[in-house]
Amino acid sequence: MVARSSEVRPSAVRHNASPGAGRRRRRGAGRVAGLGLGAVALLVTLTGCDVGAAFGGFGWPQGGITPESRRMYDLWIASCIAALAVGVFVWGLIFWCVVRYRKRGNELPVQTRYNLPMEFLYTIAPILVVSVLFYYTAIVQTDVNKESANPDVTVEVVAFKWNWQFNYRDGQGEDANTVASVLGTSEVIPVLVLPTERSIRFEETSRDVIHSFWVPELLFKRDVFPGKIRNSFEVSELLQEGAYVGRCAELCGSYHAFMNFELRVVSPERYEQFLAAKQDGRSTQEALQSIGEEPLATTTKPFDTRRTASNFNPDNAPAGAGS
Repeated sequence: MVARSSEVRPSAVRHNASPGAGRRRRRGAGRVAGLGLGAVALLVTLTGCDVGAAFGGFGWPQGGITPESRRMYDLWIASCIAALAVGVFVWGLIFWCVVRYRKRGNELPVQTRYNLPMEFLYTIAPILVVSVLFYYTAIVQTDVNKESANPDVTVEVVAFKWNWQFNYRDGQGEDANTVASVLGTSEVIPVLVLPTERSIRFEETSRDVIHSFWVPELLFKRDVFPGKIRNSFEVSELLQEGAYVGRCAELCGSYHAFMNFELRVVSPERYEQFLAAKQDGRSTQEALQSIGEEPLATTTKPFDTRRTASNFNPDNAPAGAGS
Protein backbone atom coordinates (compact mmCIF):
# COMPACT_ATOMS: atom_id res chain seq x y z
CA MET A 1 0.00 0.00 0.00
CA VAL A 2 1.27 3.45 -0.90
CA ALA A 3 0.86 6.22 1.65
CA ARG A 4 -1.11 9.25 0.47
CA SER A 5 0.78 12.51 0.50
CA SER A 6 0.60 15.95 -1.00
CA GLU A 7 4.22 15.70 -2.04
CA VAL A 8 5.81 13.90 -4.95
CA ARG A 9 9.52 13.56 -4.25
CA PRO A 10 11.65 13.08 -7.35
CA SER A 11 13.84 9.97 -7.11
CA ALA A 12 16.66 11.45 -9.16
CA VAL A 13 19.08 14.06 -7.85
CA ARG A 14 16.95 14.50 -4.72
CA HIS A 15 18.77 14.96 -1.44
CA ASN A 16 17.56 14.94 2.12
CA ALA A 17 16.52 18.27 3.47
CA SER A 18 19.41 20.17 4.87
CA PRO A 19 19.37 21.34 8.50
CA GLY A 20 18.86 24.92 7.33
CA ALA A 21 15.69 24.11 5.34
CA GLY A 22 13.44 24.87 8.29
CA ARG A 23 15.08 28.21 8.85
CA ARG A 24 14.66 29.06 5.14
CA ARG A 25 10.97 28.18 5.28
CA ARG A 26 10.52 30.37 8.34
CA ARG A 27 12.30 33.23 6.61
CA GLY A 28 10.06 32.73 3.56
CA ALA A 29 6.95 32.86 5.74
CA GLY A 30 8.32 36.02 7.32
CA ARG A 31 8.75 37.61 3.91
CA VAL A 32 5.15 36.78 2.95
CA ALA A 33 3.92 38.24 6.23
CA GLY A 34 6.02 41.33 5.57
CA LEU A 35 4.50 41.74 2.12
CA GLY A 36 1.00 41.49 3.58
CA LEU A 37 1.74 44.04 6.29
CA GLY A 38 3.32 46.33 3.70
CA ALA A 39 0.20 46.15 1.53
CA VAL A 40 -2.02 46.96 4.53
CA ALA A 41 0.23 49.87 5.50
CA LEU A 42 0.13 51.16 1.91
CA LEU A 43 -3.67 50.97 1.88
CA VAL A 44 -3.94 52.86 5.18
CA THR A 45 -1.47 55.49 3.97
CA LEU A 46 -3.27 56.02 0.65
CA THR A 47 -6.71 56.33 2.24
CA GLY A 48 -5.40 59.04 4.56
CA CYS A 49 -4.57 61.49 1.76
CA ASP A 50 -6.17 62.92 -1.36
CA VAL A 51 -5.03 60.17 -3.69
CA GLY A 52 -7.44 61.21 -6.43
CA ALA A 53 -5.91 64.66 -6.77
CA ALA A 54 -2.38 63.22 -6.73
CA PHE A 55 -3.14 60.82 -9.60
CA GLY A 56 -5.62 62.86 -11.62
CA GLY A 57 -8.63 61.04 -10.23
CA PHE A 58 -7.44 57.77 -11.81
CA GLY A 59 -9.30 58.86 -14.95
CA TRP A 60 -12.45 60.00 -13.15
CA PRO A 61 -13.53 63.66 -13.66
CA GLN A 62 -12.77 65.86 -10.67
CA GLY A 63 -14.48 68.99 -9.37
CA GLY A 64 -17.99 67.64 -8.86
CA ILE A 65 -20.43 70.23 -7.48
CA THR A 66 -23.08 67.92 -6.00
CA PRO A 67 -23.02 65.43 -3.09
CA GLU A 68 -23.94 62.69 -5.58
CA SER A 69 -20.97 63.44 -7.82
CA ARG A 70 -18.62 63.34 -4.82
CA ARG A 71 -20.00 60.02 -3.60
CA MET A 72 -19.42 58.50 -7.03
CA TYR A 73 -15.91 59.97 -7.06
CA ASP A 74 -15.13 58.54 -3.60
CA LEU A 75 -16.36 55.09 -4.67
CA TRP A 76 -14.13 55.18 -7.74
CA ILE A 77 -11.04 56.25 -5.77
CA ALA A 78 -11.64 53.60 -3.09
CA SER A 79 -12.02 50.91 -5.79
CA CYS A 80 -8.75 52.00 -7.42
CA ILE A 81 -6.91 51.91 -4.08
CA ALA A 82 -8.28 48.44 -3.33
CA ALA A 83 -7.24 47.23 -6.78
CA LEU A 84 -3.75 48.66 -6.32
CA ALA A 85 -3.41 47.02 -2.89
CA VAL A 86 -4.45 43.62 -4.29
CA GLY A 87 -2.13 44.12 -7.27
CA VAL A 88 0.87 44.99 -5.07
CA PHE A 89 0.22 41.92 -2.91
CA VAL A 90 -0.08 39.59 -5.91
CA TRP A 91 2.98 41.07 -7.64
CA GLY A 92 4.90 40.67 -4.39
CA LEU A 93 3.97 37.00 -4.17
CA ILE A 94 4.98 36.43 -7.80
CA PHE A 95 8.39 38.06 -7.38
CA TRP A 96 8.93 36.30 -4.06
CA CYS A 97 8.26 32.92 -5.69
CA VAL A 98 10.57 33.79 -8.58
CA VAL A 99 13.41 34.56 -6.16
CA ARG A 100 12.67 31.96 -3.51
CA TYR A 101 12.21 28.99 -5.86
CA ARG A 102 14.71 29.86 -8.53
CA LYS A 103 16.89 26.99 -9.72
CA ARG A 104 19.90 26.25 -7.51
CA GLY A 105 22.15 23.69 -9.11
CA ASN A 106 20.61 20.26 -9.69
CA GLU A 107 18.51 20.21 -6.53
CA LEU A 108 14.78 20.25 -7.23
CA PRO A 109 12.29 21.83 -4.84
CA VAL A 110 9.51 19.73 -3.33
CA GLN A 111 6.85 18.98 -5.96
CA THR A 112 3.36 19.50 -4.51
CA ARG A 113 0.11 18.20 -5.93
CA TYR A 114 -2.16 20.60 -4.14
CA ASN A 115 -2.25 23.04 -1.28
CA LEU A 116 -5.66 23.30 0.34
CA PRO A 117 -5.05 26.54 2.28
CA MET A 118 -3.72 28.27 -0.84
CA GLU A 119 -6.57 27.01 -3.05
CA PHE A 120 -9.08 28.10 -0.43
CA LEU A 121 -7.47 31.55 -0.31
CA TYR A 122 -7.47 32.24 -4.03
CA THR A 123 -11.05 30.95 -4.34
CA ILE A 124 -12.57 32.86 -1.44
CA ALA A 125 -10.55 36.09 -1.68
CA PRO A 126 -11.87 37.15 -5.14
CA ILE A 127 -15.43 36.39 -4.02
CA LEU A 128 -14.97 38.60 -0.96
CA VAL A 129 -13.45 41.43 -3.02
CA VAL A 130 -16.26 41.33 -5.60
CA SER A 131 -18.91 41.13 -2.86
CA VAL A 132 -17.55 44.20 -1.06
CA LEU A 133 -17.33 46.20 -4.31
CA PHE A 134 -20.84 45.11 -5.31
CA TYR A 135 -22.23 46.11 -1.92
CA TYR A 136 -20.80 49.63 -1.95
CA THR A 137 -21.67 50.10 -5.64
CA ALA A 138 -25.29 49.17 -4.94
CA ILE A 139 -25.41 51.53 -1.96
CA VAL A 140 -23.97 54.50 -3.89
CA GLN A 141 -26.05 53.80 -7.02
CA THR A 142 -29.28 53.63 -5.02
CA ASP A 143 -28.42 56.85 -3.21
CA VAL A 144 -27.46 58.69 -6.42
CA ASN A 145 -30.64 57.66 -8.27
CA LYS A 146 -32.94 58.47 -5.36
CA GLU A 147 -35.69 61.04 -5.98
CA SER A 148 -37.63 62.92 -3.33
CA ALA A 149 -41.40 63.39 -3.29
CA ASN A 150 -41.25 67.20 -3.33
CA PRO A 151 -38.00 68.69 -4.67
CA ASP A 152 -37.44 72.39 -4.13
CA VAL A 153 -36.92 73.14 -7.84
CA THR A 154 -38.19 71.29 -10.90
CA VAL A 155 -36.78 72.02 -14.35
CA GLU A 156 -38.12 70.55 -17.57
CA VAL A 157 -35.29 70.03 -20.06
CA VAL A 158 -36.58 70.10 -23.64
CA ALA A 159 -34.08 69.14 -26.35
CA PHE A 160 -34.57 69.72 -30.05
CA LYS A 161 -32.44 69.89 -33.18
CA TRP A 162 -30.21 71.66 -32.29
CA ASN A 163 -30.70 73.59 -29.06
CA TRP A 164 -32.30 73.56 -25.60
CA GLN A 165 -35.31 74.95 -23.80
CA PHE A 166 -35.43 75.02 -19.98
CA ASN A 167 -38.86 75.34 -18.36
CA TYR A 168 -39.15 76.20 -14.67
CA ARG A 169 -42.15 74.23 -13.38
CA ASP A 170 -44.48 74.51 -10.38
CA GLY A 171 -44.63 70.75 -9.88
CA GLN A 172 -43.64 67.38 -11.26
CA GLY A 173 -44.86 65.52 -14.32
CA GLU A 174 -46.45 66.55 -17.59
CA ASP A 175 -49.44 68.18 -15.88
CA ALA A 176 -47.34 70.78 -14.05
CA ASN A 177 -47.33 74.39 -15.25
CA THR A 178 -44.38 76.33 -16.66
CA VAL A 179 -43.81 79.56 -14.71
CA ALA A 180 -40.74 80.74 -16.66
CA SER A 181 -38.74 79.55 -19.65
CA VAL A 182 -35.31 79.93 -21.24
CA LEU A 183 -34.97 79.22 -24.97
CA GLY A 184 -31.69 78.96 -26.87
CA THR A 185 -31.14 80.08 -30.43
CA SER A 186 -28.34 79.80 -32.98
CA GLU A 187 -27.11 83.25 -31.90
CA VAL A 188 -27.59 82.99 -28.10
CA ILE A 189 -26.46 80.14 -25.83
CA PRO A 190 -29.25 79.23 -23.35
CA VAL A 191 -28.32 79.83 -19.69
CA LEU A 192 -29.93 77.58 -17.08
CA VAL A 193 -29.95 79.39 -13.71
CA LEU A 194 -30.23 77.22 -10.58
CA PRO A 195 -29.77 77.86 -6.84
CA THR A 196 -27.42 76.36 -4.26
CA GLU A 197 -28.80 74.69 -1.10
CA ARG A 198 -31.90 73.43 -2.91
CA SER A 199 -32.87 69.99 -4.22
CA ILE A 200 -33.35 70.06 -7.99
CA ARG A 201 -35.15 67.60 -10.25
CA PHE A 202 -34.49 67.48 -13.98
CA GLU A 203 -37.31 66.11 -16.17
CA GLU A 204 -36.14 65.54 -19.74
CA THR A 205 -37.99 65.18 -23.01
CA SER A 206 -37.14 65.60 -26.70
CA ARG A 207 -39.06 67.07 -29.60
CA ASP A 208 -37.46 64.92 -32.29
CA VAL A 209 -34.57 62.48 -31.77
CA ILE A 210 -32.54 61.17 -28.82
CA HIS A 211 -30.29 63.79 -27.25
CA SER A 212 -28.23 63.65 -24.05
CA PHE A 213 -28.14 66.22 -21.22
CA TRP A 214 -24.62 66.50 -19.82
CA VAL A 215 -22.94 68.90 -17.38
CA PRO A 216 -19.49 67.40 -16.60
CA GLU A 217 -19.42 68.88 -13.07
CA LEU A 218 -22.70 67.14 -12.21
CA LEU A 219 -21.23 63.78 -13.30
CA PHE A 220 -24.63 62.95 -14.77
CA LYS A 221 -25.13 62.16 -18.42
CA ARG A 222 -28.76 61.31 -19.09
CA ASP A 223 -30.38 60.55 -22.44
CA VAL A 224 -33.32 62.71 -23.51
CA PHE A 225 -35.93 60.63 -25.34
CA PRO A 226 -38.73 61.73 -27.67
CA GLY A 227 -42.34 60.74 -27.20
CA LYS A 228 -44.00 60.11 -23.84
CA ILE A 229 -40.78 59.05 -22.08
CA ARG A 230 -39.67 61.56 -19.43
CA ASN A 231 -36.24 60.65 -18.15
CA SER A 232 -35.61 62.27 -14.77
CA PHE A 233 -32.92 62.54 -12.12
CA GLU A 234 -32.37 64.63 -9.03
CA VAL A 235 -29.48 66.27 -7.20
CA SER A 236 -29.86 66.98 -3.49
CA GLU A 237 -28.09 70.34 -3.84
CA LEU A 238 -25.52 72.34 -5.78
CA LEU A 239 -22.51 73.05 -3.59
CA GLN A 240 -20.65 75.75 -5.50
CA GLU A 241 -21.66 78.87 -7.36
CA GLY A 242 -20.25 79.48 -10.82
CA ALA A 243 -20.73 78.93 -14.54
CA TYR A 244 -20.44 75.42 -15.98
CA VAL A 245 -20.61 74.33 -19.60
CA GLY A 246 -23.29 71.89 -20.69
CA ARG A 247 -23.43 69.82 -23.85
CA CYS A 248 -25.41 67.29 -25.82
CA ALA A 249 -23.54 63.99 -25.47
CA GLU A 250 -25.53 62.02 -28.06
CA LEU A 251 -24.82 62.23 -31.79
CA CYS A 252 -28.13 63.72 -32.88
CA GLY A 253 -27.50 65.14 -36.35
CA SER A 254 -25.57 67.62 -38.46
CA TYR A 255 -25.30 70.36 -35.83
CA HIS A 256 -24.86 68.13 -32.77
CA ALA A 257 -21.53 69.81 -31.93
CA PHE A 258 -23.25 73.22 -31.76
CA MET A 259 -25.77 72.10 -29.12
CA ASN A 260 -24.28 73.70 -26.00
CA PHE A 261 -25.76 75.44 -22.98
CA GLU A 262 -24.51 76.88 -19.69
CA LEU A 263 -25.45 76.07 -16.11
CA ARG A 264 -25.24 79.18 -13.91
CA VAL A 265 -25.34 78.39 -10.16
CA VAL A 266 -26.28 81.31 -7.90
CA SER A 267 -27.47 81.85 -4.34
CA PRO A 268 -31.11 81.05 -3.49
CA GLU A 269 -31.88 84.77 -3.07
CA ARG A 270 -30.54 85.71 -6.50
CA TYR A 271 -32.30 82.70 -8.03
CA GLU A 272 -35.65 83.97 -6.71
CA GLN A 273 -34.87 87.43 -8.11
CA PHE A 274 -34.01 85.92 -11.50
CA LEU A 275 -37.24 83.91 -11.57
CA ALA A 276 -39.29 86.98 -10.58
CA ALA A 277 -37.67 89.02 -13.37
CA LYS A 278 -38.52 86.32 -15.92
CA GLN A 279 -42.12 86.21 -14.69
CA ASP A 280 -42.30 90.00 -15.10
CA GLY A 281 -41.60 89.53 -18.81
CA ARG A 282 -37.89 90.33 -18.96
CA SER A 283 -35.61 88.44 -21.30
CA THR A 284 -33.08 85.96 -19.93
CA GLN A 285 -30.25 88.44 -20.54
CA GLU A 286 -32.09 91.24 -18.71
CA ALA A 287 -32.96 88.92 -15.83
CA LEU A 288 -29.32 87.86 -15.52
CA GLN A 289 -28.14 91.47 -15.47
CA SER A 290 -30.70 92.29 -12.77
CA ILE A 291 -28.97 89.87 -10.38
CA GLY A 292 -25.46 91.00 -11.26
CA GLU A 293 -24.61 88.14 -13.63
CA GLU A 294 -23.12 88.22 -17.10
CA PRO A 295 -25.99 88.35 -19.61
CA LEU A 296 -24.40 85.86 -22.03
CA ALA A 297 -22.73 82.49 -21.55
CA THR A 298 -19.10 82.69 -20.44
CA THR A 299 -18.07 79.03 -20.74
CA THR A 300 -19.00 78.60 -24.41
CA LYS A 301 -20.11 80.67 -27.37
CA PRO A 302 -22.30 80.12 -30.43
CA PHE A 303 -20.63 78.27 -33.26
CA ASP A 304 -20.56 79.67 -36.75
CA THR A 305 -23.18 77.42 -38.30
CA ARG A 306 -22.59 78.87 -41.78
CA ARG A 307 -26.19 78.11 -42.63
CA THR A 308 -26.53 81.19 -44.82
CA ALA A 309 -23.25 80.73 -46.74
CA SER A 310 -22.97 78.82 -49.99
CA ASN A 311 -19.98 76.83 -48.96
CA PHE A 312 -20.23 73.92 -51.33
CA ASN A 313 -22.07 75.47 -54.27
CA PRO A 314 -20.98 79.12 -54.62
CA ASP A 315 -23.60 81.27 -56.29
CA ASN A 316 -21.11 82.71 -58.75
CA ALA A 317 -19.70 79.35 -59.92
CA PRO A 318 -20.50 78.47 -63.55
CA ALA A 319 -22.52 75.34 -64.15
CA GLY A 320 -20.38 72.27 -64.43
CA ALA A 321 -17.24 73.99 -63.15
CA GLY A 322 -14.93 71.80 -61.12
CA SER A 323 -11.93 72.42 -58.93
